[in-house]
Amino acid sequence: MVNVDFVLTALFTVLALAAILVTAAVTWALRAVPFAARAPLRASATVQYRSTRMPAGVMVILVVSCLHDLPGPHVRVLGPLATPAVTLTLHLWRRNALLSILGGTAVHVAPASTISAR
Repeated sequence: MVNVDFVLTALFTVLALAAILVTAAVTWALRAVPFAARAPLRASATVQYRSTRMPAGVMVILVVSCLHDLPGPHVRVLGPLATPAVTLTLHLWRRNALLSILGGTAVHVAPASTISAR
């Protein structure tokens, strides 16, 4: 006579191993897809066009979405208005993305943690 506990344990072990193998295969495939798709995408004229136009478009969308809710003339408006101006000025002055990101972040955080915190 077959022991039911042994059969259930063996079935659970097989199903657990199958789930682990499927998960590993899907994870490996998802990590490999970008490397397989990179070569055809680099040759694409559409991707090359978008790579030159998208960064400016993304920045415009970010600035508009950050500034569209600002209250009227109020001291709390200074931080959000100064941040894009400082970021743009630093970027045009040095052409260094890290410097402009850090400078803009510092200009945003300083008023936000002092003026707006009150």
